[in-house]
Amino acid sequence: MEWASESAAVRRHRVGGERRDGPAAAPQPGREALAPEPPADAGGGGGGARTRKRSAGGDASRGAGTGLSEARAALGLALYLLALRALVQLSLQQLVLRGAAGRPGDFDARQARDYLEHITSIGPRTTGSPENEILTVHYLLEQIKLIEVQSSSLHRISVDVQRPTGSFSIDFLGGFTSYYDNITNVVVKLEPRDGAQHAVLANCHFDSVANSPGPENPWLVQAYVSAAKHPFASVVAQEVFQSGIIPSDTDFRIYRDFGNIPGIDLAFIENGYIYHTKYDTADRILTDSIQRAGDNILAVLKYLATSDVLPSSSKYRHGNMVFFDVLGLFVIAYPSRVGSIINYMVVTAAVSYLGKKWLRPKQKTGNYTKDFFCGLGITLVSWFTSLVTVLIIAVFVSLIGRSLSWYNHFYVSVCLYGTAATAKIILIHTLAKRFYYMNASDRYLGEVFFDISLFVHCVSLMALTSQGLCSAFISAVWVAFPLLTKFCTRKDFKQHGAQGKFIALYLSGMFVPYLYALYLIWAVFEMFTPILGRSGTEIPPDVVLASILAGCTMILSSYFINFIYLARSTKRTMLSLTLVCVVTFLLVCSGAFFPYSSHPASPKPKRVFLQHMTRTFHDLDGNVVKRDSGIWINGFDYTGMSHITPHIPEINESIRAHCEENAPLCGFPWYLPVHFLIRKNWYLPAPEVSPGNPAHFRLVSKEQTPWDSIKLTFEATGPSHMSFYIRTHEGSTLSQWSLGNGTPVTSKGGDYFVFYSHGLQASAWRFWIEVQVLEERPEGMVTVAIAAHHLSGEEKRSSQLDALKDKFPDWTFPSAWVCTYSLFVF
Repeated sequence: MEWASESAAVRRHRVGGERRDGPAAAPQPGREALAPEPPADAGGGGGGARTRKRSAGGDASRGAGTGLSEARAALGLALYLLALRALVQLSLQQLVLRGAAGRPGDFDARQARDYLEHITSIGPRTTGSPENEILTVHYLLEQIKLIEVQSSSLHRISVDVQRPTGSFSIDFLGGFTSYYDNITNVVVKLEPRDGAQHAVLANCHFDSVANSPGPENPWLVQAYVSAAKHPFASVVAQEVFQSGIIPSDTDFRIYRDFGNIPGIDLAFIENGYIYHTKYDTADRILTDSIQRAGDNILAVLKYLATSDVLPSSSKYRHGNMVFFDVLGLFVIAYPSRVGSIINYMVVTAAVSYLGKKWLRPKQKTGNYTKDFFCGLGITLVSWFTSLVTVLIIAVFVSLIGRSLSWYNHFYVSVCLYGTAATAKIILIHTLAKRFYYMNASDRYLGEVFFDISLFVHCVSLMALTSQGLCSAFISAVWVAFPLLTKFCTRKDFKQHGAQGKFIALYLSGMFVPYLYALYLIWAVFEMFTPILGRSGTEIPPDVVLASILAGCTMILSSYFINFIYLARSTKRTMLSLTLVCVVTFLLVCSGAFFPYSSHPASPKPKRVFLQHMTRTFHDLDGNVVKRDSGIWINGFDYTGMSHITPHIPEINESIRAHCEENAPLCGFPWYLPVHFLIRKNWYLPAPEVSPGNPAHFRLVSKEQTPWDSIKLTFEATGPSHMSFYIRTHEGSTLSQWSLGNGTPVTSKGGDYFVFYSHGLQASAWRFWIEVQVLEERPEGMVTVAIAAHHLSGEEKRSSQLDALKDKFPDWTFPSAWVCTYSLFVF
């Protein structure tokens, strides 16, 4: 199908000026010239409905095509978006402006960096290791003592070293229960000499992993707005985290869920590629970033500690807030109920504008209402086919083993999926323009499709507001500013069409929504792109990223669709986009873009877990029925071991691990319950391991309760980190246990997962479970297993594990440790 040309017959039926490059066409000889029909003012845009053939004396200029140059339109819009993107980048640089502590009492990033570098120089500080429980704690106490000596006599500093024990259940990662025992915690209290009745807590953790959502309290938001020196916050991030879309969580949820304590989460989000890897080192955190974070934290803490609201904060804790920063310069915040009023006022203005057109008599607006809803259908079809197109490409790329080609080269994804999405949208509208709207004037169509975009964003605004989402303010911006822009450009567009002045005014009016959209899009990709490199083997990351890019393209193209109808042609634009997409596609398929990097300036490693384990399976009588040993290998992204096999041939598809169907979590020693995200793993046979501090697990007692359940009491000792798994058999249910709040919580898949950790000098872990037996069966009532993870010291190593780890290329980050797995049936 050729969309760039049109027959003479079609041209004769177009409006006089529909020829893009010349004056209005005169009526053809031998044909009856109809009396001219001046187009009605459908909202001030330039046009009535479809215009018919005109006489030579007709007012052709009112319905004439604008003749907007394709090259100028495409180049102008591209430069406009690039300029806005550059402005966003410039604003982000403000987050790391150089600066240092000023007056005494200000936050000093250089001193903070000294603390950071000293702590990290101790080495990996896993919970329960001497490095964490002794060396780090000792250093912290020394520094606190020095601060106490230098402090003012007006204040008193007291220190409490706690070693608490407790248990809780959370729904994170499909749900699991955590039990901690004798974990070291350092609490420092700063207060006036005469004491204080209320307090503000600033919290962080000083331990590290192996090898290596926001407030609903208006007064807390207001405190941040008033006090933060370098604000960077958005309710969008809060609602995204609360939705569960991102498989991550923060330490704050413990205070929120179990202490009912309100608070604010502060965290670095940039460069998530190195999060919890060997590259996550102190030198990669800019001193300027520390200074800005410290300025914010100290200012907010001072504000809260001296606030009149603090003594009665419970009175102000209810109700949501709409809050967002403006390019990192300042924060706008207002109650959500005020936001709802603003949103509905914007909706009312938009509906009034659109309703005025829909309700006009047909003789004035012609077929406007019909063309509007047909155009709406065309727009939705263009978006749907755009999404389908990029998904087809993404699925194909995934099937041929080229996933994550953009992981180390992000703009590859833009050139592959972004161009495909844009080209498909332009194609659908070009076809509609050529074959459906062939007799309508350009100005009229530009007006219609602007109104359609306004309508779509208005519907989105109403839907988000009705759901009580504070993020609806974004849709309000995308309705209010374009509507104001329409009122400002209406007269010029009516008189002169899409000429220079109109385009300048139009793009200026769209400055705020497009700038903020690009600002948020940056944040989305800054968070999501690194996560897709550790999202497991089951979720095709290209499908996710292609969908996000298609969505961004739909949003960014919404108020530019009318330019397709105002331009003379779109042929070269589509050819250019298609060419970029095809070339990028061929390069991706050829493997030209390697996903990972070990470049010191910007490492993007592939994450791999190696666990040298020995498994022992017991039957109902306690006899060993199976025992094996090997190195269990997990890749944390969709590519599995495909990039590893050429470097380590023994890791290939022939050693894929097989699920033990009768064992909880497939019979493997999962450190956390991410089994549903990582279903592809590898098992390389290796000699048995014999750690110096082996795990011991035994049944202490088995008794019948008065309520006809079986109570099993267990005792376990072993390294600082252990995982306990439970699977009930058919005819049995787990009714209660001594963990969490007493109610058992299943993980995804139906098994029960308990994560256990202890500090130094912890006693044996003793706990019980109650099993309700509805029907006795010969295979027993429950299967339990315990995995012991040796994460620190020499016990975490084995010669085979070290040898295999050394074979991995430098663009990987293999995290390795020794573990044992023992399964029992009762």
